[in-house]
Amino acid sequence: MSDFAITALLIGSMFLILGSGVWIGLTLSGVAWIGMQLFSSRPAGDAMAVTIWGSASSWTLTALPLFIWMGEILFRTRLSQDMFKGLAPWMQALPGRLLHVNVVGCAIFAAVSGSSAATCATIGKMSLPELTRRGYPEIMSIGSLAGAGTLGLLIPPSIIMIVYGVTADVSISQLFIGGVIPGIVLALIFSPYIAGWSLLNAGKIPPRDARMSLREKLYESRNLIPVVLLIAAVLGSIYSGIATATEAAGLGVVGSLILSALQGSLSWNTFKESLLGGTRLYCMIALILAGAAFLTLSMGYIGLPRHLAEWIASLGLSQFQLIMALTAFYIVLGCFLDGISMVVLTMGVIMPTVQKAGIDPLWFGIFIVIVVEMAQVTPPVGFNLFVMQGMTQRSIVYIARAAFPFFLLMVGMVVLLYVFPQIVTFLPNHMKG
Repeated sequence: MSDFAITALLIGSMFLILGSGVWIGLTLSGVAWIGMQLFSSRPAGDAMAVTIWGSASSWTLTALPLFIWMGEILFRTRLSQDMFKGLAPWMQALPGRLLHVNVVGCAIFAAVSGSSAATCATIGKMSLPELTRRGYPEIMSIGSLAGAGTLGLLIPPSIIMIVYGVTADVSISQLFIGGVIPGIVLALIFSPYIAGWSLLNAGKIPPRDARMSLREKLYESRNLIPVVLLIAAVLGSIYSGIATATEAAGLGVVGSLILSALQGSLSWNTFKESLLGGTRLYCMIALILAGAAFLTLSMGYIGLPRHLAEWIASLGLSQFQLIMALTAFYIVLGCFLDGISMVVLTMGVIMPTVQKAGIDPLWFGIFIVIVVEMAQVTPPVGFNLFVMQGMTQRSIVYIARAAFPFFLLMVGMVVLLYVFPQIVTFLPNHMKG
């Protein structure tokens, strides 16, 4: 059979199995088994056992369940309410006022979470009722939260960065360092848009609260101290070289438990719920990673990644054209798969092409995170859209429409990264030196 026929058969099998309701991880394993059984001489059962064990026993992956658990613990604390009290006084003078709390709050929580959905849910739990009560326009409240929630993936620690680092064999600590400036830049792109929209629709923004003195603002900011200390402990230990990503994740779990205990929200029930929630999410991710590792091996034996890389190379695309083609590819893929599945499913095929084109794997990792962020707000399988729907009871179409301007801003961010790759590489190169 030709490569095209084999690819069509495997893709068709994948959508058929997915459509029947089988879990993504098992689907990937099933498609890999079909590929090896039909188009390779190696016994599929033996290959599956070795590969799945190898992917599940990776030491690098130990950071993942710890960061997930840290986010689950913080999700159940009073952190979000305290953050609103600390941030709100400083936002009153900006056009758009408290709408900026969504962006700044998501950026801060992203630095201790690692999950877009957790960031969106935690900040939404705090900001949406307050913004609604004060009369802020719903479409901007929802859109800014759905868009800014994606910062949970870009600002380290990030679950997607860990997954990419493992699948593409790139340093996770370097990825974390490389994500800092792009995360800040994207937040700074979101806020001016909110300000511009608010100036054009000034009548829809409620009047500012009573003015507060600098001393009063600083006093309210004491509520931000716990989360700032936790961010400093987790990220500072990585950037200073004191701890690996895994050790920093352990430090984050201990810190979040202490923070939860000091706030009075740590009980046996919340401890158990956070542990079970983190375990469930990690087991889902681990199953997807194991299936994807087997699929990558299967495709390697069949030779599809090499042939695809050769075909793309034969098209003679420039680096920019390749990046734009991959952006479009991942946006389409994001309509059907979640972010983790997108990364693990495609890395085995895409990475040889990317390396052949001379694209830095570290830069490409941050690019992947941003296009996966876009997938978080594209229907029908946008995780942030589901989170927002659960909180607002609005339709997916309405929420997607509200988030669409922020989707376009992320497309602009991809172009900005291409034109100025130093946004990603400056910190990692500087800290190496």
